[in-house]
Amino acid sequence: MKLPRLSPMLVLILCVAPQLLQAQTIQVPDWALPGSKTHHQVPPPAGFHRPSVVFAAPLGVFEGQADVGGPLLPGSASYDAGTRSYTLNSASYNVWYNRDEIRYLWKKMSGDVSLAVDVAFPNAEGYDDRKALLMIRQDLDDDAKEAMTALHGAGLVHLAVRPEKNADIKAITNLKGKRTDKVRLGLEKHGDTFALYVSVNGEPMHQVGDAATLHLEGPFYVGVAFCSHVPDKSDTTVLSNLVFENSSGKVR
Repeated sequence: MKLPRLSPMLVLILCVAPQLLQAQTIQVPDWALPGSKTHHQVPPPAGFHRPSVVFAAPLGVFEGQADVGGPLLPGSASYDAGTRSYTLNSASYNVWYNRDEIRYLWKKMSGDVSLAVDVAFPNAEGYDDRKALLMIRQDLDDDAKEAMTALHGAGLVHLAVRPEKNADIKAITNLKGKRTDKVRLGLEKHGDTFALYVSVNGEPMHQVGDAATLHLEGPFYVGVAFCSHVPDKSDTTVLSNLVFENSSGKVR
């Protein structure tokens, strides 16, 4: 059967229509736009939350995944068993203030935890405030009580906590770095104490700054996450050489 020949204009319409439709439906609130020379990102409006999208999809050592905070574009993740590396993709506005948006790989645990990864950002042009994170959360809501450490795209490393549900994040330790640094990031939970461990450019892994104090009821969620910091643009991190132990003192 001979199919009708489509005009070049119709072919063009069919090709660009999905992209145009997506662009029209993705409307980023002004407060969620990334900071720039002409714009300053601010906290979300009081009471603003989006439900998280949770997937019962195990990946590597993790039990499940979630798009915490219901980002405008869905995230994704994959695992390479050969290199034992996790690739996380996310378009999401931030992890700060009183709510988060991230792609999160998680496992429910209780007790002490040692967590560490090598962090890479394949896209050299990503936003300075994008964040690869190690995170321990009380729940999967966007405003969860949590402790986390992150490597920013520009090289900053921090340890921070959200002390109560729906509270603003509180920074505990900041370590300045460079975009070109090769960073291994670690987070240790020992009772109610959370400590940041870092290795920069191959130096020995060591604790940095003061530890944080936070009480979480077990079971809680432990895992790795990524935030592009640009709500309508996906970016990527690759996390490798994972250490994930249900005890403290194992960060390496």
